[in-house]
Amino acid sequence: MRVAVVAGPDPGHAFPAIALCLRFLDAGDFPTLLTGTRWLDTARRAGIDADELEGLDPTEDDDDADAGAKIHQRAARMAVLNRDRIGALNPDLVVSDSITASGGLAAELLGLPWIELNTHPLYLPSKGLPPVGSGLAVGTGLRGRLRDATLRALSARSWRAGLRQRSAARVGIGLPAPDPGPLRRLIATLPALEVPRPDWPAEAVVVGPLHFEPTSSVLPVPPGSGPVVMVAPSTATTGARGLAEVALEALTPGQTLPDGARLAVSQLTGPDVPVPSWAVVGLGRQDDLLTHADVVVCGGGHGMVSKALLAGVPLVLVPGGGDQWEIANRVVRQGSGQLVRPLTTEALAAAVGEVVSSPRYRDAARRAGASVAGVEDPVRVCHNALT
Repeated sequence: MRVAVVAGPDPGHAFPAIALCLRFLDAGDFPTLLTGTRWLDTARRAGIDADELEGLDPTEDDDDADAGAKIHQRAARMAVLNRDRIGALNPDLVVSDSITASGGLAAELLGLPWIELNTHPLYLPSKGLPPVGSGLAVGTGLRGRLRDATLRALSARSWRAGLRQRSAARVGIGLPAPDPGPLRRLIATLPALEVPRPDWPAEAVVVGPLHFEPTSSVLPVPPGSGPVVMVAPSTATTGARGLAEVALEALTPGQTLPDGARLAVSQLTGPDVPVPSWAVVGLGRQDDLLTHADVVVCGGGHGMVSKALLAGVPLVLVPGGGDQWEIANRVVRQGSGQLVRPLTTEALAAAVGEVVSSPRYRDAARRAGASVAGVEDPVRVCHNALT
C-alpha cells in the first residue's frame, strides 16, 4: 500500500508522523512523508521517502490571530498547493495530521480515502465532558453537571464558528460544504490519558503513542548515587519559558535534592545560566535518559508525557498553553505526577522532592504505561479501513 503522510513541522506532530511512516515501512508499505523542511533530512536518514509540504509559511492573507482561520483557510490554500504533489505519489491512502488539515482536503480533491492522525488524546467535544482545554474533571452532582453544561454551551459557540469557517474554506476550493470527515481517527495516546465519554466516535481508534528519536546521540548522566531528574523543556511555541534555567537554580543536591542527585536537561540548545558539575545539558535520546530517570520535569506536551509514562517514570508538569494544561491535569488526576503553576524555584523544588520521595507516583506511572496493552496497531487500522 502506498501512503502519503501529511504533518506540520512542529516536533509534536512531525515526529509522530515519522514514527508512523516507520511502522508502515516495517509492514511492507510504501509511505511518503510531507512535512516542513526542518525534518526532511532527519526522515530521509531514517529511511523514509520525504518531500516538502508547501504553503506552511503564512501569507498576508492569513489571520493567525483567529484559530479557525489559521487552521481552515490555510489548510484549504495548502490543499490546492499540494494536490498535484500528493497525486503524483499515486497513494492508496492519505494520512493527515489533525492540525495540518490540508492533507485531508487534498485527499478529497483527489478522490482519495484519508485518515486523521491525532498525536494526543481525542479532543472532539463531548456531551458528557467539560470542554477540552479546561483541565476540569467531569462534574458530579447537580452543580457539577450544571457547570459542565454551561461551559459546553459557551465553548459550542466557538466550535460552531469553526465549522462555518471550515465549510466556507471547503466551498472556496470546490468541495461540498458538509465535511464527511475521515475514514478513521488514529488516536495516538495511552488509554490512561483518555477520559471515558458516552459518545466516543465509531471511527476513532486508540493506537498508542507514536514516538521518534531525532538523534542517535546519548546524553551521559553525571556520576552520583542519588536520584536522576530529567528536565525536558517544551518544544511547542505555547510552552512555559525558562524551565531549564529555573530547574538548574531550584534543584540542588544536598539542598533541595538528596545528596548525589543528578540533573539531565534534554534540549536542543544550552540554557542561559552556567551548568554545574552535577548537571548535563544537551541533545540526546530521551528514551535512553528515561531508563535512568526517577522523575521527569516537563511542560505537559503529549509526546514527553507519554514517553515518561511508557517508561514508568512519574512527572512534575509545568504546563504552558495549548493542550498542555489539559494533559497536565489528566496526569495529576491519574496520580502520576504533580502540577506546578506558576513556575517558581520554591514550587518546583517542593514538587520534585515530593514525587521523588513518594513511591505512589511511580506506581501510578507504571499503571498508566501498562495501559498501552489495550491499544490497536495503527497500520492494521489503516489497512482494515480500506477493505
